[in-house]
Amino acid sequence: MNKDDQDHVFDDDKLKEECGVFAVFGHGDAATLTALGLHALQHRGQEATGIVSHDGTDFFAHRALGLVDKAFGDAETIIRLRGHAAIGHNRYATTGEGSVRNIQPLFADLSFGGFAIAHNGNLTNAHTLRMELVNKGALFQSTTDTEVILHLMAVSQKKAVQERLIDALARIEGAYSLVACCHDQVIGVRDPLGFRPLVLGRLGPAYILASETCALDIIGADFVRDIEPGEMVVIDEKGMRSTHPFAGRPSRFCVFEYIYFARPDSALDGRSVYESRKKIGAELAREAPCPDADVVVPVPDSGVPAAIGYAEASGLPFELGIIRNHYVGRTFIEPTDQIRHLGVKLKHNANRAYIEGKKIVLVDDSIVRGTTSKKIVEMLRAAGAKEVHMRISSPPTAHSCFYGIDTPSTTELLANRMNVSDIREYIGVDSLSYISIDGLYKAMGEAGRDSDNPAFCDACFTGDYPVALTDHTSNCSGSRVTDLRERVTRRT
Repeated sequence: MNKDDQDHVFDDDKLKEECGVFAVFGHGDAATLTALGLHALQHRGQEATGIVSHDGTDFFAHRALGLVDKAFGDAETIIRLRGHAAIGHNRYATTGEGSVRNIQPLFADLSFGGFAIAHNGNLTNAHTLRMELVNKGALFQSTTDTEVILHLMAVSQKKAVQERLIDALARIEGAYSLVACCHDQVIGVRDPLGFRPLVLGRLGPAYILASETCALDIIGADFVRDIEPGEMVVIDEKGMRSTHPFAGRPSRFCVFEYIYFARPDSALDGRSVYESRKKIGAELAREAPCPDADVVVPVPDSGVPAAIGYAEASGLPFELGIIRNHYVGRTFIEPTDQIRHLGVKLKHNANRAYIEGKKIVLVDDSIVRGTTSKKIVEMLRAAGAKEVHMRISSPPTAHSCFYGIDTPSTTELLANRMNVSDIREYIGVDSLSYISIDGLYKAMGEAGRDSDNPAFCDACFTGDYPVALTDHTSNCSGSRVTDLRERVTRRT
């Protein structure tokens, strides 16, 4: 069993969320608001969390492994995070080991003073830059790619903080939505292609930055707008200033945010996530109908909106034929071989009254390794399902992501080594259909996928990587880089 199986024995076989960021400027309870915002963004990272605050003179920090409520549930912890400015981060490791030294926000004392930064995304040339910096004498304190930005700022010849950050980011390749705090100001930046979300809000006179709008809702803040791809906003006591320091390019926002990652009650780039998932499900019903079925059943929870859309478009009844236990954690019980075998049953249970004797349309958002899908189908058949027809609200996930989503190696992705017919046989369903790539774009309001100028990043489906994978195609050494380079080699 690999480490991922050990760590996530009770988790769904899904791609893993990236990270979540949150920032406040101009509020006396900045740290409290940040903790609440991070709680709303918990789905984007459950490994670790941290907050750095600033009171105009000093910085204060608290970081911890685990969930937000555990890290910041003690009132004394929040009281120590003084100040009217704060930034926070929820981590799911896409680079760097899972340890305390990698918990963000990272902080450094640079020549101009203290600087804290939190990053959602993944830098595809971080190892190359890291080796260059190390060879020049840089001493790294973490193994996360985010620290490269701090070192690039440290050696920049620019004077102003914002200019140093721009200078550093000009050398960066990959995906980033980041927030930073320094000199009594908060900064937000989004990469030129806008892979990852970042939104701006207001709470009275205070400004808020967050990965998703659901984090604004929890503190009662008003949504103002999305931070644009390539935009930098600087917030201080004078207000907010916006610049676009990077050359404008067509956005390539991650389409998987709409399919799975973002919370359904969020709105990203002007689209409701919940409504988008319903539309994808409806398009899937048009592309892959199952007219003889009796009922549409989602794989909870992420498959629910698409299943609703499928049911509405097909005229079939929708039922919660699978009930999810939300209280099974990674350390619920010692994961012996016998308990691992029961893992899916501990997290999902068939609602037999709505399964027995029925022809089921089972709707899920994706199939990654296929292990959980296979066990859920077995569970439905054991509950008396007459037929099981699976419908997937994304195209086959056949390629690894290098832009901030933790995906298995390419060879572990079922769709990379099997065609649809083979996958159908492997997971044991009577029929299997995925939404087409053009159908996905149509559901998202596009005419189809423009191969010369696609509206989204869909590399995990198409293998079309819009930003260079420098680390993964170079001759760099290092186990992480070698592993990722092998993924691309295997793909091609």
